[in-house]
Amino acid sequence: MGAHPREITKAEHDLAAMFARTEATEVARDAFALFSTMGLPHRRVEAWHYTDLRAKLGDIAPLAKAPSAELVGQVASELDAASVSAARIVFVDGRFVAGASRLSALPAGVRVGESDAVPVWPEVARDEPTIALNAAFAPSATVIEIAAGADVVAPIEIYSYVTAAAQTYARILVRVGAGVRATIVETHDGEGAGAHQKNSALIFEIGDDARVEHIARHVDESAEATHVASFAATLGARAQLDSFALVAGGALTRRQLYVRFDGDHARVGLRGAALLRGNQHCDTTLVVDHAALDCESRERFKHIVEDEATGVYQGKVIVRPGAQKTDGAMKSDAILLSESARMHNKPELEIFADDVVCGHGATVGALDDEQLFYLRARGLPKAEAETLLLEAFAGEVIEAVRDETMQEALRADAQAWLSERHS
Repeated sequence: MGAHPREITKAEHDLAAMFARTEATEVARDAFALFSTMGLPHRRVEAWHYTDLRAKLGDIAPLAKAPSAELVGQVASELDAASVSAARIVFVDGRFVAGASRLSALPAGVRVGESDAVPVWPEVARDEPTIALNAAFAPSATVIEIAAGADVVAPIEIYSYVTAAAQTYARILVRVGAGVRATIVETHDGEGAGAHQKNSALIFEIGDDARVEHIARHVDESAEATHVASFAATLGARAQLDSFALVAGGALTRRQLYVRFDGDHARVGLRGAALLRGNQHCDTTLVVDHAALDCESRERFKHIVEDEATGVYQGKVIVRPGAQKTDGAMKSDAILLSESARMHNKPELEIFADDVVCGHGATVGALDDEQLFYLRARGLPKAEAETLLLEAFAGEVIEAVRDETMQEALRADAQAWLSERHS
């Protein structure tokens, strides 16, 4: 007997109707056709076992409209106070908006443009339905070119601002030339936008000998928001990427990362902290693909989970045949602050080479009673003692951020979240 046809949910039906009303390119049509064969991911999809997006998206918000000139002006004035960098590239409701950006502050050798071409994702992400959905609905790809030899001293901020309870799609490609040193800050803001549904994609192509620090801040997103954030990076020979993300906002956040070593002797550090309360759900799922010789990868993630919130960490390191001298280490740590808080850990190794050093580990526990007793015996109230221990726990990954200004901003974000626990 043949397989039963897949049942189409109301959300998938609404997405198909919305797509039919767009002026889609051939690439977009192919992407939506791929999405249609798979549908919204659910628990029976291994990579989405702990995050049933099909069940959570019962209703689909309308597509965001292009921002008006008045809205652009309003956003620009607000960002003068909120932005962490003088050089900023602004997206309003998924669209690149030059009028709210500060392109004149970009260093020489950095150029921003748009392209209808869809960047190619690593093979391990080709069949991911949410990435196909992004390619179908994103109006175009915004391309940030950093030329070889460019002197990028201050951070460049990609600021994504959502203004309404709508669907938004953004697709950004950052090409980093050989030998460049750059810091890219990705800020997501939609605190007053209600139940918006966001699908963002950020792709790095990092040239030989380049060194990139990437920092993502998901701290001002609406408490009702759903955000699927896809990240991909390919590294040339001797390149280095350090990526850190702080998640403290949103109802559901899914960060999916795909990193591939294309050149020998490269290094990657992927780190993050999630601070979750209420019914928040944060899923970090990553694949690091070692396809080159003598490369190093480090993955370190921390979760603080209270109330009925849920944290998810799924990490897979693949060592291809011939990728000898690979050095990989992965660790996930979580502190649960209530009986109903949940944490799911699933670290994996797939090794097809014999001269490698790889390992992984995961811990889930509560605050240490002996450490709490020690601090309270020295006069600290319970609330302050807990905050001190939790701040140290999250600070262990925050201190790996090299940019001192951004490190301080992230610590302030974490402290603000922790201070609300007992307010």
